[in-house]
Amino acid sequence: MIVVLKKESPKTQVENLIEWLESQKVGVHISEGEFSTVLGLIGDTASVDEHLLEGLEIVESVMRVSEPFKNANRKFHPEDTVIDIADHKIGGGNFQFIAGPCSVESHDQVLEIAEGVHKSGANFLRGGAFKPRTSPYDFQGLKAEGIEILLEAKEKTGMPIVTEIMSAAHLPLFENVDVIQVGARNMQNFDMLKELGRTNKPILLKRGLANTYKELLMSAEYIMSGGNENIILCERGIRTFETYTRNTLDIQAVTVLKELSHLPVIIDPSHAGGMSRLVKPMAMAAAAAGADGLMIEVHNNPSKALCDGAQSLTPAQFDDLTKNVRKILNALNEN
Repeated sequence: MIVVLKKESPKTQVENLIEWLESQKVGVHISEGEFSTVLGLIGDTASVDEHLLEGLEIVESVMRVSEPFKNANRKFHPEDTVIDIADHKIGGGNFQFIAGPCSVESHDQVLEIAEGVHKSGANFLRGGAFKPRTSPYDFQGLKAEGIEILLEAKEKTGMPIVTEIMSAAHLPLFENVDVIQVGARNMQNFDMLKELGRTNKPILLKRGLANTYKELLMSAEYIMSGGNENIILCERGIRTFETYTRNTLDIQAVTVLKELSHLPVIIDPSHAGGMSRLVKPMAMAAAAAGADGLMIEVHNNPSKALCDGAQSLTPAQFDDLTKNVRKILNALNEN
């Protein structure tokens, strides 16, 4: 249920209403916008009399919400959520490039790539310390050592780091990580999502290979129900009947997710196509569709990469990508 309050409602009356609602055993999510305050009621609202609420002087409207995701719902939070990470904002018209290698392979490799993507305008460094691989014989990442290397790159470049978590048991290792990534395979690892909800870390939540928009938002809801509302949604391609590309990039996810939710939405074109030549055009399409950012895999020597070299750009290719994406963004801003 959503209760929209009138503009400039007396603070005391609002506080009294919230206190009464909480006495009805429902949670109250408060969203204060420029023109109104929205109260999102979470839980069993059957006992709440909507006609009684509509009769209150400070209430503008009351609406029941059928969707199971409440905290992530745009109806509960009409304005875009903007997440500020080390003075770099994502969402609400703030666009960010997140770039770096698929996996952390060595100290020199990460430092070289970090310096290159930073010069080209990336404000976030991505890199996998823990790598989920289809084959148990493939490179699984440097784990704790990989995080240390990323932190050194952060110290030298000033870029916040984004890296993937594989288990809630690893959380202590992520104490100094700026953004924790939940990969596609863990999107419905609900026990881990609950643990991440108890942290204050921004979470980059990737859509699963065969999951719907609502399932993605329900995973976000798991995190938000624990108190952590700093979530970035990521579309990284879904599995379809097409086998020519690694996955199929669902560009319309940007529009649909922004209609359904207030959370920032970014696109990962690298994993979607699986081929480096597809990354630039899909990145430009994502920017044109209104994405809040891009996550791009960059490697200084893709042919020798230990993981996903075929979809990785060189630093020079990434520089070209950023210039072309900025042209799209500038054209949109002019309109």
